[in-house]
Amino acid sequence: MFYDVNEDKLKEECGLFGVYSHTKPISFLTYLGLYALQHRGQESAGIAVTNGTVTNVKKALGLVGDVFKNCLPELESQYIATGHVRYSTTGSNLVRNTQPLLVNYSGGQLSLSHNGNLINANELRKELENEGCVFQTSIDSEVIINLIARSRKSTTEEKIIEACQKIKGAFCLVIMTLDKLIAIRDPHGFHPLCLGKIEDDFVVSSESCAFDTVGADFLRDIEPGEMVVIDKDGLKSYKNSLQGTLAKCSFEYVYFARPDSNLDGQNVYEARMNLGATLFKETNIKADIVISVPDSGTPAAIGYSKASGIPYVEGLLKNRYIGRTFIQPDQKNREASVHLKLNVVKSLVKDKSIIMVDDSIVRGTTSARLINMLRAAGAKEVHMCISSPPVLFSCYYGIDINQGKELIATVKTKEEIRQFIGANSLNYISLEGLKSSIENTKTCTLCAACFDGRYPTETPCEKNNKFIFEADKK
Repeated sequence: MFYDVNEDKLKEECGLFGVYSHTKPISFLTYLGLYALQHRGQESAGIAVTNGTVTNVKKALGLVGDVFKNCLPELESQYIATGHVRYSTTGSNLVRNTQPLLVNYSGGQLSLSHNGNLINANELRKELENEGCVFQTSIDSEVIINLIARSRKSTTEEKIIEACQKIKGAFCLVIMTLDKLIAIRDPHGFHPLCLGKIEDDFVVSSESCAFDTVGADFLRDIEPGEMVVIDKDGLKSYKNSLQGTLAKCSFEYVYFARPDSNLDGQNVYEARMNLGATLFKETNIKADIVISVPDSGTPAAIGYSKASGIPYVEGLLKNRYIGRTFIQPDQKNREASVHLKLNVVKSLVKDKSIIMVDDSIVRGTTSARLINMLRAAGAKEVHMCISSPPVLFSCYYGIDINQGKELIATVKTKEEIRQFIGANSLNYISLEGLKSSIENTKTCTLCAACFDGRYPTETPCEKNNKFIFEADKK
């Protein structure tokens, strides 16, 4: 067992990217797009391309730069591509579970990339297995492919819509056939999906930041419940085929999305600055300086500083060259790992009363170590401010949150957490403050189930406090 220095963060979901072009180097563009979306998943990466006759797939465990090192030329001379970066929510981190998934069926070839989590995956998988379906993976995405393949509808578009009407939960899909690029977003709009254009060619992405990387113009967000189909005739939109109550993931704005992305009309960086400003209004702590836990806490810390007039300084500096670091789990090495990733600027924090801003506390271990480092550097006081409410409940929609001992807020009171991390005070933003800080998003459209337990859909039964995909137990 190894120790992850990012253990006190919620895990990302997945990232999707797709290109339709007869003139552009589509595999290279997809590679760049996946690089821009690497924050959404670091376990595996894959690209599928087609020339209209044959589809090729390259995928493996690892980061984008490692998976596609020296192999992009073999994916060229194509005109449609779809790519995926993955963090596993259902299905173990195995090579066979990497995406895009490529299948041959009666309707032709199809490759599928999925971001999200299906809450009725076990039920559907059992039904399909009883009907004779054979599964090659343990991921819920393969359930979707089987539903599409078994549909008796006449067109690919109709098959996909029928399949999506049977699945429940969170799903953004980018699907490639031999002549079409198709993108669809679930009717709740849990996670983002957007549409862009490079000259006359179309691109789709989980986040708009990838468009900047590949030189594409942002056109619009794909609407919840909408399917977009791109082929030789251009773009077609199918709306109102899927029905559901809007429930956009609040943690996309708090932590998951890149701060330079725009989600459904809201710039993420501005939303996080608003969260920091609201934190100040709700806490009004007097201190000498404001610092952040970089990088995810920085925009909120800047927002807190601007609202309060307390200067923001980089009291913690991040080593930007170490990537994901794992070391043996003894106490001495755990402390060393935090110092390797983050270091205190002693001259800035010595004898100072400090407000330290972060996006969330999951287990509390990293917060405790950082506060110890600040005190060792001579900090007089450390006040912890969190730009999200306490995380209390599991997520079933694509974020790795397991209710129980892994969530410190479920087993300790706020005062007990404060004592555990060693802060002079601990302050969370209120749920109302969170919702009001996100402009252009009405209160009723946010999913905050991980904070308040109010799920926008029915939820699966839990076993051992974890949503377990049945195939992983075999």
